Amino acid sequence: MRPPHLYFILIQFLPLFSHHVISTVPAIIVFGDSTVDAGNNNVIATLLKSNFAPYGRDFIAGEPTGRFCNGRLATDYIAEAFGLGSTIPAYLDPAFDIEDFMTSVCFASAGTGFDIATSQVLNVIPLEKEVEYFGEYQERLRNYVGESKAKQIVNEALYIVSIGTNDFLENYYALITGRFKQYTIEEFEDFLVELAAKFFSEIYYLGARKIAFTGLCPIGCLPLERTTNLLHGGACIEEYNKVAKDFNSKMMAKIHELNAELPGMRLIFLDIYNTVLHIIQNPSFYGFVNSRRGCCATGLFEMSYLCNQWSHATCPDADKYVFWDSFHPTQKMNRIMAQHAVDTYMHLFM
Repeated sequence: MRPPHLYFILIQFLPLFSHHVISTVPAIIVFGDSTVDAGNNNVIATLLKSNFAPYGRDFIAGEPTGRFCNGRLATDYIAEAFGLGSTIPAYLDPAFDIEDFMTSVCFASAGTGFDIATSQVLNVIPLEKEVEYFGEYQERLRNYVGESKAKQIVNEALYIVSIGTNDFLENYYALITGRFKQYTIEEFEDFLVELAAKFFSEIYYLGARKIAFTGLCPIGCLPLERTTNLLHGGACIEEYNKVAKDFNSKMMAKIHELNAELPGMRLIFLDIYNTVLHIIQNPSFYGFVNSRRGCCATGLFEMSYLCNQWSHATCPDADKYVFWDSFHPTQKMNRIMAQHAVDTYMHLFM
């Protein structure tokens, strides 16, 4: 199948971000889960960590930072595209202070979701606590640069939100929290949409205006989910993919409502579903050789502590893989997705 024009553009720009976009964005502020956690889970009491080898082996100086990746995240590349540095620091990382956070900061926590019950599965930071940290950050910012400058940074910053996968895969379908007894899957989608609306309204009233929400990728095609689908040859779980598409559609409708209700709000939906699915189905178009399993260990079920320095089966070249572990993309995949976001959506914030 011949790839659409967009995908030729993505391949053309694989040596990414040779120039910065021109913008008035003074900072990038990140909320969400492991897709964007830059290391906040390092300092909390949870088993969901990645601050050890081989995580980070292709990061700057080969350092494991707590990013669930072999290198940089998509948000790191977006920050670079905006001329705001090559990485976004984690808010709880003691190596950074408010001077570093002036231009970028990450509040995300691996394993969290819109539903507070999701964060309780692995004892990670709930989304409402991420919002509390955002308020605390603003107070620190005001003390550092003054009321007027702090307000300008907060109002003009770009907010990136990547969250929702864990609500389905680690909560509802994992049968751990009991949500599957309380709600049908359609009702649970509606429940999450309302929680999302509450979150977006909260950060709006705290000053956020330019917000990008990534939506869900084809979650049924993650290697871990395919591993559980052995009866069907390890194919993508289409039930999960349908849920992702349905949730995305409901979120797009809710985003339209919020933009109409909240003056000055520029909340956009980054539709990554079809892009990710196309890459998974056509890996060779992007220089990948494997999109079915991760690079680390067997790539079938390992992540966090199961992906470790003693995993001798780990592939030598992660750039050939769409996924780094059984759940998270490689650095190369993150570069591609960041470029897609910059080329397709970021002009809306200029």
